[in-house]
Amino acid sequence: MKVFGIIPARYASTRFPGKPLVQLDGHSMVEWVYHRTSKAFDMVAVATDDERIAAEVRRFGGRVVITSPDHRSGTDRCAEALLRMQVEDGTKADVVVNVQGDEPFIDPALLSRLAACFNDSSTQIATVVKPFENTVDMLNPNNVKVVMSATGRAVYFSRSPIPYIRGFAREEWLGQHTFHWHLGLYAYRAAVLDRLTQLAPSPLEIAESLEQNRWLENDYCIRVIQTQGENIAIDTPEDLVYAQSRLAEKQIRF
Repeated sequence: MKVFGIIPARYASTRFPGKPLVQLDGHSMVEWVYHRTSKAFDMVAVATDDERIAAEVRRFGGRVVITSPDHRSGTDRCAEALLRMQVEDGTKADVVVNVQGDEPFIDPALLSRLAACFNDSSTQIATVVKPFENTVDMLNPNNVKVVMSATGRAVYFSRSPIPYIRGFAREEWLGQHTFHWHLGLYAYRAAVLDRLTQLAPSPLEIAESLEQNRWLENDYCIRVIQTQGENIAIDTPEDLVYAQSRLAEKQIRF
C-alpha cells in the first residue's frame, strides 16, 4: 500500500499569520511537521500557495508542491497536491494522509496507525480523536467534538458538547460520559479524496463550519481511532509559548 503524507500550509491565519515559519528550538514549525511525517511515510510534501513557505521547505531539503490560493480547505489543497505528485513521480497513491501543518510534535506512530486503517478495504476516510480531560476544553467551540457508533464510525461532528447529558449541570458532564475531541488529522483512500472535492457544501457543514459533516451527509464512512497522547496545535502566539515551554522542559525533541 503506497501512502503519501501531505502537509497543507498557509501563511495567512486570522489568529496567527505566518505560523508555519515560527521557530521552535532552531527549526521552523513546518520543518518539525515534515521531519516527523517523514518518519512514517516515504512520500511527503508540503502543499502551499505561499512562496515564503515554499522557500523554507526547499531550504531544509523538503519537497514542496505549489497549489492554488483559492482552495476552501486543506482537503482541497491535498487533492491538488496529490494530482501534481502523481504526475511528477509517475506513481499512484493508495492512501493520502492530511497532516496538520500546525502540529509540530505529531507522533509518527499515530500517523502509521491512521494509515493502517486502510488495511480494511471498507475504510474510505479515517481520523483521530482523544478524550477530553477538562470541562473548559470541552465547552470551547473551537474544539470539535464527535460521537461514534459502536463499531468506531463517526456519526456526527459538532462545536457543541455532544451528547447532551440530561439531568446534570454542564460542569458535571465529564463525570457522566466520555466526550471525544476531534484532532483534525485525516486520511483518505485516494479515489475517495478526489470525489470529496466534487461535493457541494451541505447544510450541516454550513451550520457547524465543519467540512467533515458534508462527507457524512453524503454517506461516506469515517473510521475513528483514538489516542491518549497530548495534542499541541499552535493556533495562537500563546500556543507557541506553551510549545516552547515543553521544549524547555526537554519533554519533546526534534
